[in-house]
Formats: sequence, structure tokens, C-alpha cells
Amino acid sequence: MFIQVIQGKVSDQPRLRECMDRWTEELQPGATGYLGSTSGARADGTYIALVRFVSEEAARRNSERPEQGAWWAETERCFDGPVSFMDCPDATTWLGGGSDDAGFVQIMEGHTTDAQRLRELMIEAGDKLPGVRPEIIGGTFGSAGDGGYVEAVYFTTESEARSHEKITVPDDLRSLFEEEGPLMGEVDYFDLREPMLVSAR
Repeated sequence: MFIQVIQGKVSDQPRLRECMDRWTEELQPGATGYLGSTSGARADGTYIALVRFVSEEAARRNSERPEQGAWWAETERCFDGPVSFMDCPDATTWLGGGSDDAGFVQIMEGHTTDAQRLRELMIEAGDKLPGVRPEIIGGTFGSAGDGGYVEAVYFTTESEARSHEKITVPDDLRSLFEEEGPLMGEVDYFDLREPMLVSAR
């Protein structure tokens, strides 16, 4: 799986929402290999989107479509300043993956010294979570070649997520978290309280 991360400060949120809705209605049907997307803005106005494709090649084919270029030229005007892109050609899911049923999504961006080990820990921890954190529906993890990574965790609701943060976790799960923490490094958090979740149709 391939994930592209798009990020920037939004100057016109309603117009951006219209553009995203138009992409879903008009451009998504022709986006071969598109799997889904998770997007939204945090309180400071920073917008982030995680767009999932079956492969980097499929994502490139979509970007090269003339209608995609015209759509992006309009959409880019919704941002205040430059928009950054991060390509994660080595991406995976755990538990149910990206879920349209989530009422709250937390995205974490950072740099790690060992992306492969971080991925292994997240998948292993994800397998142990259902009995401890039932409000977690699933997650995705993608790494870029420079050590950059992005993880998205999908929750039923924010209130459920917050209430379960304080529970005591079993020793085997805690040991995974203790190893995972230092590998995650300094993390930039995006709490999406009104996530826009779109899966392939």
C-alpha cells in the first residue's frame, strides 16, 4: 500500500470541503487503485490528508490525469502558503485499517531511526489492543525513505479514546509501548474531531 500525506494551512475551509466533495463525486471513479482517504483540520487550522493507493504507480497515474491537475489548481487556492507532500511507499494497516466508521482520528507524524522496527511494534501492539482498548477500530502506518513516518489511529469516539487512555495495560503490551516510545521521537499530533473519511466505491 502507498500513502501520500498532504499538509498545509487552510485559508478557506468551506471551499476546501467543496473541492474534496467534488473530487469524491467526479474524480474518484477514474482513480484506479485508490483505496481511501482520511482528512481534516486541527484547531490551529493545519489541514492534513492521508490518501491511500494500492501502489505508488497507481498514485502517480492518478496525479498525471489532466482532470486531477485542474482540480488541484483550484484546490490549492484554499491554502494559505505552500502545501507539503510526503510519499510513504511502504505502508501497512493493523486491526481494521482506515475505517469510515471512526468518529475521531489521531494522526501522528515524526522521524524515527528504525522505521521497520517501529512498524513491527505497532502491528504487534495492534494485535493485542482489542481486549484492552475496544474503542480503537484500526490504524495505518507509512514510512518515507528519510526516516519520516505517519501513523493514523481510528477511534469510535474521542470521549471513548480519552477515557481509555488512563487504563492500566497488561505487561506484555506495556513493554511494546515502552520500546515504541523512543523510536517515535518527537511527534506532531493531529486530532481530527470531524474527520472526512472516504473509501473507494
